[in-house]
Amino acid sequence: MNATQTTNCRMRPHHPDNAIDILLVEDNPGDVRLTREAFKESRGTNSLNVVEDGAEALAFLNHQGKYNNAPTPDLILLDLNLPKKDGREVLEEIKNDKALRRIPVVVLTTSSAAEDVFNMYQRHANCYIKKPIDFEDFVNVITAIDNFWLTMVKLPSK
Repeated sequence: MNATQTTNCRMRPHHPDNAIDILLVEDNPGDVRLTREAFKESRGTNSLNVVEDGAEALAFLNHQGKYNNAPTPDLILLDLNLPKKDGREVLEEIKNDKALRRIPVVVLTTSSAAEDVFNMYQRHANCYIKKPIDFEDFVNVITAIDNFWLTMVKLPSK
């Protein structure tokens, strides 16, 4: 499976040793498309799963309903301003859950408010990145995430 494919429910496929499952929690279709394209450019072997709101993210992570067979992600890219349940609540629930807290969460959002940055780190975000507006800058940010979190960092095994 390449990074341009999204899925809502599937068994964890056999990946090459260095491929990972990424959960993108994003309600903006344009940002989803940009993220897919950027990951496709850098590492085509990763699986990018997309959910559009905070409630769906938690259902995905807890393997509930249509996400019963969803893979447990190795990395979560989380927007702050989401419908149903916002990113602040989602992050807090992830980090308070013994089974999920090991998953690194990169907050990827349009907000650069000092209060948001502070609050997300207080909730144990692993990283906070302001989304750039420019396409090329957005691709550079995703490439940097890829280079750091998926190449340099040793993620915990499932």
